[in-house]
Amino acid sequence: MVYPVFPGETNHYGTLFGGTVLAWMDQAAFVAATRHAKRKVVTVHADAVDFKRPVPLGAIVELVARVVGVGRTSMRVEVEMWVEPIQEGETPYLAAKGGFILVALDERGRPVPVPPLEV
Repeated sequence: MVYPVFPGETNHYGTLFGGTVLAWMDQAAFVAATRHAKRKVVTVHADAVDFKRPVPLGAIVELVARVVGVGRTSMRVEVEMWVEPIQEGETPYLAAKGGFILVALDERGRPVPVPPLEV
């Protein structure tokens, strides 16, 4: 997933709000888990998210989400947020990293088994 950082998403320091970072990371985790389970999923847990570096106004961010483990009905998804600076000569960098646990649900909202993780 790729997002541009607009003024409405920044704080008074001109950097991306932490809450927006968490929301975008949760969305990326949702997409990865949904693709794996091929059914409705919900987030049940977010691990500590490490904010490595600030994300400036005008940057383009890319969220990379991977299912790294599965239980019977749950999936662990790791998400990284990479920043692509718009200034010439600057290199992309890791801005944040965290883990999320999502559970697959049936039509009644009850947990259901997920496919195994293929190596």
